[in-house]
Parts: sequence; C-alpha cells; structure tokens
Amino acid sequence: MSTEAAIEPPPAGGHVPSIATSTLLRSTREAALKTPSIRWCDDPQVGSSSSVLVDSRETRKMNTYQAVRDAMSIALNKDETAVVFGEDVAFGGVFRCTMGLAEEFGRERVFNTPLTEQGIAGFGIGLAAMGQTAIAEIQFSDYIYPAFDQLVNEAAKLRYRSGGQYNVGGLTIRTPTMAVGHGGLYHSQSPEGFFLGAAGLKIVIPRSPIQAKGLLLASIRDPNPVIFMEPKILYRSAIEQVPLDDYELPLSQAEILTSGSDLTILTYGTPVYTCETAIHHLSQPPPSLDALIPQSVRSASVELIDLRTILPWDVDTVVKSVQKTGRLLIVHEAGRTGGVAGEIATEIQKRCFLRLEAPVHRVTGWEDSEISTPVALQYEKFYIPDAVRVLDGIIKALTY
Repeated sequence: MSTEAAIEPPPAGGHVPSIATSTLLRSTREAALKTPSIRWCDDPQVGSSSSVLVDSRETRKMNTYQAVRDAMSIALNKDETAVVFGEDVAFGGVFRCTMGLAEEFGRERVFNTPLTEQGIAGFGIGLAAMGQTAIAEIQFSDYIYPAFDQLVNEAAKLRYRSGGQYNVGGLTIRTPTMAVGHGGLYHSQSPEGFFLGAAGLKIVIPRSPIQAKGLLLASIRDPNPVIFMEPKILYRSAIEQVPLDDYELPLSQAEILTSGSDLTILTYGTPVYTCETAIHHLSQPPPSLDALIPQSVRSASVELIDLRTILPWDVDTVVKSVQKTGRLLIVHEAGRTGGVAGEIATEIQKRCFLRLEAPVHRVTGWEDSEISTPVALQYEKFYIPDAVRVLDGIIKALTY
C-alpha cells in the first residue's frame, strides 16, 4: 500500500471545533448535572447540590428547540395562569419550538394570533398586567420593530409609571435571532443593541440547550419583562444532555467557559463557538494561516466568557477578568455602531483603564469607518464575524 493511500482523509467538518463537536457542550449526563449555578426548582432545599439529589436526576439528549419546548411545557404545567401565543405557535411554530403544546394543554392556553407584532406585545402586556404569565413569540427578531413602542414605552416603564403598584413582570417575549447563513436583510438580524436604553427590560441570549431551558424558565419567572432571544442556527446544531427536571440558571450572571491570563474574549449566542474555533486556530493554526500567526502569541492563555444576559449585563465578572488579563476582545454578530460591544467597551475602559495593556477591541457585523451595511443576503458569510476575523482580533489585542 502506498504512503498516500495509507493516510486517513480528514473528516468532512475538519479537525477544528464546530458547534456539533464543541467541547463547551455538555454531552454526558454527569456533565449536564454539574452545570455551574444550576438551581433545582423542585428541591425542598432550593439550590442544594447534594450528591443524593443530583444522582437521582435524569437527562435526555435534546437540541435547543427541544429544550425551549421542554421549558415551556414545565412552565405551563406548573403555572395555571401561563399562556403561550404568537404567529403559528399552535401548529408548532416555524422552528417547532411549540410542537404539541396546544394538544397537551389546550387551545385556550396555546394559541395563534394575527400577524401583528405590535398586537402580540400589547396583548402580552395586558395579560401580564392582570397577573397572568404571558409567554409570547415574535416569529423572527427582525420583525420585533413594530412592537418596539409597546416593549420600550409600555412594558419597560409600567412598574415605574405605576410607582410599583402594578407591573408586567409576567411577560416573556421569545424570538429567534442572529444569522443562519442565508437569511439576509430580514431574517438574520441581531437587534439586541436597540434595547440597551430600555430600563426595565431584561435581554437574555442562550448558547446551548441546557442554557436555553434554564435561562428561559428563569426569564418566565423573573419579576421583570424579559426579551428572550434564541440564536436560530443553534436550534438544531447545538445538542446536549439536558436535565428533565425543573431547573433555572441565573440571569445577569456571565459564565467563564475557559480560564485564561492573557486575554479576555466576551461574547454570547452563536459567536461563542466561533470564538472557540478562533482560540483553537491560535494555538494550532492550519497550514493556510500558519505564516500569519506570530510565534509569540501561540501560547497565549485566553479566557472565554459567555455574557448570557445582555441587559443588565454582569459588569463584575467582566471587570474581574479584564483586571487579570489586561486585554478585552468583544465579539457579536450585530453591527458595531450602537452595538452592545460599544457600551461594554466604554464601561470597561472606565473601570479598568490603569490595568489595560491594549485598547478594547471589537469584532462585529461588518463595518469600518466609512461603510456600514445591513446583513446582505449574497454576502452574509462575509458580514458575520467568522473564526478568521476573530483570530485577527485576538492577534491585534495580544500584539498591541
């Protein structure tokens, strides 16, 4: 046999981490049950992590849309005031997140609405103001803008406006977000930054099935209105062993996914996996990138943080990390101007100025000093930050 024939061809997806093979996903029961900060809601000793309680729990392999569906099923089962509504949700929804819920809980509790995002949000605000738990779906986050007035001027302000006499804390708006590679102008936007000035709202974006279930249940039960944005490309590509029991994960608490001492990377949603790939390229560059990566940075220790809650964000965790590493790179799919990264960069620069070894770097939806564009259909793969652009940001931050 020739030497060439004896060489095993590379796998179709290559040897670098992808969403499907990410080491950040918890693919075993043991790892799932050890998810940091998990809070078991059926535990009489809430928050207990005793081995007896954990060892008796079961998990099931789920992708993200199944985990979202599981969370809503638990919410509907445990809260008789809870209702789920939106365009096509009685049929399962575009991404199948509500599949079977109408049959399980009845059409009075899981039902379709007319095609009116402003009406969906307004109806949810009314339900929540009357003390019910309203779980509304905006079919795509790209179409949340008609509901902007209801969410920003009504939902966010109602508690303050009433002097605390009444509120809409029982409102949760679910909506798919971020790019899929071919969604273009109207199905690949990341509008989370538009809500940063809406005091009174919470914005949550999960990265995986375990996170989606725990954060969604926490959002539904939080005493504030929450916009829960689900990265649509992760609905089927991210798979974990998900605990079957009722549990929550804390809002406004970032999670350190990998510890490091030379650079902090802060991101959320789908780019978590892009950043993981970029970190892999840094230490083990493929031949096509080998000449572009200085030897001096290949052994750099990178700390990767998933922000999870965008508003209000976990300032303390990020500050503590940057004070340790001296460098910060922020990555998100939304455009740079008016984006989440700009707000975070300003706060970190103020709090960590004397410890910074380099300016805060941003890798975002494509934009430079002269050109900014929407998510363009034909060039979507160039607009969204990929591993090479993130790697370039890492090198710039480390070599400044």
